[in-house]
Amino acid sequence: MRALTISTTGSLDAVEYRTDIAEPSITGPGQVRLRLRAASLNHLNLWTIRGLPGAGITPNWVLGSDGTGIVEEVSADVTSVAPGDRVVINPGLSCRQCDYCRAGEHPLCVKFRVMGEQVPGTFAELVVLPAANVRAIPASVSDGDAGAFGLAAITAWRMLVSRAKVQAGDEVLIWGIGGGVAQAALRIAKTLGARVWVTSGSDDKLQRAKALGADELINHTGIDVGKEVRARTGKRGVNVVIDSVGSVTWEQSLGALGRAGRLVTCGGTSGHVLQMDVRKLFWNQWTVMGSTMGNDAEFEAVVAELVAGRLSVPVDSVYPLERGRDALAHLQSGAQFGKVVLQISP
Repeated sequence: MRALTISTTGSLDAVEYRTDIAEPSITGPGQVRLRLRAASLNHLNLWTIRGLPGAGITPNWVLGSDGTGIVEEVSADVTSVAPGDRVVINPGLSCRQCDYCRAGEHPLCVKFRVMGEQVPGTFAELVVLPAANVRAIPASVSDGDAGAFGLAAITAWRMLVSRAKVQAGDEVLIWGIGGGVAQAALRIAKTLGARVWVTSGSDDKLQRAKALGADELINHTGIDVGKEVRARTGKRGVNVVIDSVGSVTWEQSLGALGRAGRLVTCGGTSGHVLQMDVRKLFWNQWTVMGSTMGNDAEFEAVVAELVAGRLSVPVDSVYPLERGRDALAHLQSGAQFGKVVLQISP
């Protein structure tokens, strides 16, 4: 089958489009085999290519986390979907047996894995995964929207709804509005009735975010965003900060946070080691939270929002699978606004 793979970590030069990858097959209960139609890129793909601890890359490793496709085959015990169903993928896999899974907290599973990182991924014609990780969607949802949806939407939903508990009237600051998680967070925050601040180093991206509903725009180039937020709010700050950048933005995020504010992070693209003044933490009674992916209930919620037309992530561009390296280079450049999608089948 055709697939986008790596056999070693390093640069984008390691990425290979191949036509001779063995087709996966169902090997046990609770599984489905999908013929993929579209899949989208995430920065996780770039980190996997560069090398992540515990990723366990083997030769002809298939990249990719998100995807949408047609169910081709199911295990005999699967009743949630059937051959011919069109589905969207939740790329976070859990054991469903540990204490966390039984409590419904699948992202805390002791064996939690992400497709494309710890197990082969979705940049291929066929994939086998647990039936619990797919949901049927109607024809009204386009391949682009469905393929661009999973990781970004479920991550943003858990950050804003489950972790930060954003409410109507909250002020929410979102860093780096060009990316998929940030744009999903913007859509979710507006649906919840929040007033949303967004940052970018591009004035064009800020104006496009305004068209999506952003209320306050900040070009973060060469300024302290925390000080800018406090200047615009009479030193009050915002209620919630969504930060996936890490060390470069951390102090500014805290500087933007008002009393009893909540900071939620899902990544550290600029660095993983952080510093903070603990006196500010306890004096302002801040809550600092981590967040990763989402559980079954959150997946159900975001799929319902997608089907209802309230939660789609903008698609920046679509590349055929054979030009996957070009698509990854475009993502790496940071020029995109929204999701970069791979078209896997016509």
